[in-house]
Amino acid sequence: MSDSPSLSELDAVAQFARRHVGLTEQAQQRMLGVLGYDSIGALMDAAVPGGIKSADTLDLPSPISESAVAALARELAGQNKPGETLIGLGYYGTVTPPVIRRNVLEDPSWYTAYTPYQPEISQGRLEALINFQTMVGDLTGLPTANASLLDEGTAAAEAMTLVRRANKSASGPFVLDADALPQTIEVVRTRAEAMGIDVVVADLTQGLPDGDLCGVLVQYPGASGRVLDPRAVIEETHARGAQAVVAADLLALALLEAPGALGADVVVGTTQRFGVPLFYGGPHAGYMAVREGLERHLPGRLVGVSVDSQGRPAYRLALQTREQHIRRDKATSNICTAQVLLAVVASMYAVYHGPEGIRDIAYRTHRYAAVLAGALRAAGLEVAHEEFFDTLTVRVAGRAAEVVAAARSLGLHLRSVDADTVGISTSETTTRSTLSALLRAFGVEADLDEVDRTTADALPGALRRSTDFLTHEVFHSHRSETQMLRYLRTLSDRDYGLDRGMIPLGSCTMKLNATAEMEPISLPGFADLHPFVPAEDARGYARLVGELEGWLAEVTGYDRVSIQPNAGSQGELAGLLAIRGYHRANGDTQREICLIPASAHGTNAASAVMAGMKVVVVKTAADGTVDLDHLRSLCDKHAETLSAIMVTYPSTHGAYEDTIGELCEVVHSHGGQVYVDGANLNALLGYAKPGEFGGDVSHLNLHKTFCIPHGGGGPGVGPVAVRAHLAPYLPTHGQHPNPEQQTGIGPVSAAPYGSAGILPISWAYIRLMGAAGLVEATAAAVLSANYVAARLREHFPVLYTGHGGLVAHECILDLRQITKETGVSVDDVAKRLIDYGFHAPTMSFPVAGTLMVEPTESEDLGEIDRFIDAMIAIKGEIDRVGAGEWSVEESPLRGAPHTTRMLAGEWARGYDRGTAVFPSGVDADKYWPPVGRIDNTYGDRNLVCSCPSPEAFAE
Repeated sequence: MSDSPSLSELDAVAQFARRHVGLTEQAQQRMLGVLGYDSIGALMDAAVPGGIKSADTLDLPSPISESAVAALARELAGQNKPGETLIGLGYYGTVTPPVIRRNVLEDPSWYTAYTPYQPEISQGRLEALINFQTMVGDLTGLPTANASLLDEGTAAAEAMTLVRRANKSASGPFVLDADALPQTIEVVRTRAEAMGIDVVVADLTQGLPDGDLCGVLVQYPGASGRVLDPRAVIEETHARGAQAVVAADLLALALLEAPGALGADVVVGTTQRFGVPLFYGGPHAGYMAVREGLERHLPGRLVGVSVDSQGRPAYRLALQTREQHIRRDKATSNICTAQVLLAVVASMYAVYHGPEGIRDIAYRTHRYAAVLAGALRAAGLEVAHEEFFDTLTVRVAGRAAEVVAAARSLGLHLRSVDADTVGISTSETTTRSTLSALLRAFGVEADLDEVDRTTADALPGALRRSTDFLTHEVFHSHRSETQMLRYLRTLSDRDYGLDRGMIPLGSCTMKLNATAEMEPISLPGFADLHPFVPAEDARGYARLVGELEGWLAEVTGYDRVSIQPNAGSQGELAGLLAIRGYHRANGDTQREICLIPASAHGTNAASAVMAGMKVVVVKTAADGTVDLDHLRSLCDKHAETLSAIMVTYPSTHGAYEDTIGELCEVVHSHGGQVYVDGANLNALLGYAKPGEFGGDVSHLNLHKTFCIPHGGGGPGVGPVAVRAHLAPYLPTHGQHPNPEQQTGIGPVSAAPYGSAGILPISWAYIRLMGAAGLVEATAAAVLSANYVAARLREHFPVLYTGHGGLVAHECILDLRQITKETGVSVDDVAKRLIDYGFHAPTMSFPVAGTLMVEPTESEDLGEIDRFIDAMIAIKGEIDRVGAGEWSVEESPLRGAPHTTRMLAGEWARGYDRGTAVFPSGVDADKYWPPVGRIDNTYGDRNLVCSCPSPEAFAE
């Protein structure tokens, strides 16, 4: 019996880490043999500089099983009390059609995909997003909408900067409707203060303030429920040389006239009530639409229509030259992650319901509000506005708290506007029983049928919608669940996600998004909770957030964490605002210089500008490290004005730099703060802590290191972690459940906890892995990257290495000399990899003409070897071009990717069909790209950003 495994050994076998890490012990030994190391510990000792290593092990709970995590998640969700939400303020009850919930929101073919920078293998997502853009454009009445923003509050802030950017001659403040959503006002003020923009909040029923102005935002309908006819305000705004922004409820626009038809230049809002769960505030896809002439100022992403190599229509991201990775401090925005997965849900909600269904949902929502208003008025209560869509403001003479408490006892969440006023917003989920319970809470008895018969609609007659919307065929073709299911399957089959194979993108960490981590987000206690419910009804979230923030502080070595930022870009902004707040509190208002290495993420420079800082670039040394001599000279030059340095560690070049400690000392000695970008924390976790080796603040990308899925380009969460002296300057929120966090620097996201609905994913990941599992994951990621670098080095030079001649969790393959000698570009290699069944690595970032490869810890050795073999085979094809056997134009590299359409008809290429489509041998499970190589230039010259007619796809 002594040979039998112990219970502890049996438990270890069952640990989740064995599921998450793709490498078996035998595979690791084989890989270590290639690298010349006896153990993974020896490899990590050689790779990670001794000066940054943590002395202590991570203080985290012991790992538990998947079933135990599921039970614990249910317990936490059960401590939240969603009830029925009637709070409104931009967040409403909605029904996610089950066919969409299961086949989009909970489907790995949608949630594991990457941002569609490789459009040939992203046609399904891109079609869903162009449906989204068309839906938004139609409902808002403007010709061009982007492919989503982070939420309504940040969309409004982006609109403020857009109108200033687009009309440089305009001066004066940005005017905000006093009836705008309170969180929108707060977010805009936070953003404006940092950028030196004056904001005036005004009652627009009294007209615009005197003097110059750069823009005006009108809420339509208002937070109070009032529906202000915006035409007079818009006309006066234009007459004074400024531009008009309308923040519009998308569902209301099914009944109210489109803002574009009323003269709006920009329309913003949220698509949450189009089938996206409340999620305690997010993730939700914000939207922005603009009039003609503003397309190139749009922040975020824009899907357009181009043509492929065979002249057929194909989708792609348009105008990418606007993006922050390219324009850096000249970028239109710092947004990187959008909300693609949620935008897809919203677009499919519109596809499924069509214009008639959307109109019916909107009208039903309105009628419940109208009938409720009729019953309350009949009982002698004052309802503030005669005209409204779904929101009532009811006067109750000092009884607001009493009414709200009575409603809560009946399972309904209302809001107290003040001691005398109650706010109520109806929604898609409102029913007759809702109204009956509401009337009881007010102490009113009524015959609802009689009230219904005698109550007229309360929509303003002058603003009734007369323009059509959702006229494209796609919104009329998928009414039955069978049709919808097949449409979703058709689109997902066109895409390449982690459910198909490896996505070896450097800097992006496309690791496993385990089912056990994903399942809790659909629990009603997490999915159906309004962000402004009383704190006692969100105890489960409070516990989950508290635990997650504590664990993130532990693994990073910082003192405090805020999870409010709902993207990495917002985390950067929050961190820089904390630094700015700290300097200002110390009287150092002149400290505004932000040093940024030339190799930094593009968002760093854009975020610094948004935080009111001036960017100064630090040169890169020949070995790829930050040039410390140049850094010292800059610190000396800007000693009195230095605010911070933003440095990514390990570096964006994929290496552990020995000099990081010295860099921190130099900046600190000149009065600056050190911002360590946490994008590459996957190579540090369990081995080193930024808060210990010199960082003052870091943001983390939960969609990279902590397993939140990329979702085709979002959602993300970008928590910000700080040392104690910066903690007072973390984001606050006027409606935060903790009173101590209601005032201060202001919010960077619309909801107090940002995209709270997906926090259970990272919470579950840490709880499943435990300290030992996280350490194992880091080591496996570093081992995999070094194995790839070692096997490919003789075929493609590895551009930079770090400590011990090793890379971190990613490596850069240098194709510049290959391109010079043969004409084969990184683009050619990326497209040819599709024929081999792979998503391409990151192209030309951070160095033009290179590929950055990151295998992550989740891939098994067989998949890693398959990628390496494909790259070696492609190098063989490049050599044939170099030898003159093929010209580059007539090679399979330039002809890639090859589609099924190329199997039929004439073949006039200088290589055979088998070489084209089966370069690795005939494979019955091969991924077939739906389109050939897409012409990017054509798409930018001929900008089409809404659904093309079906005739465009005809033969």
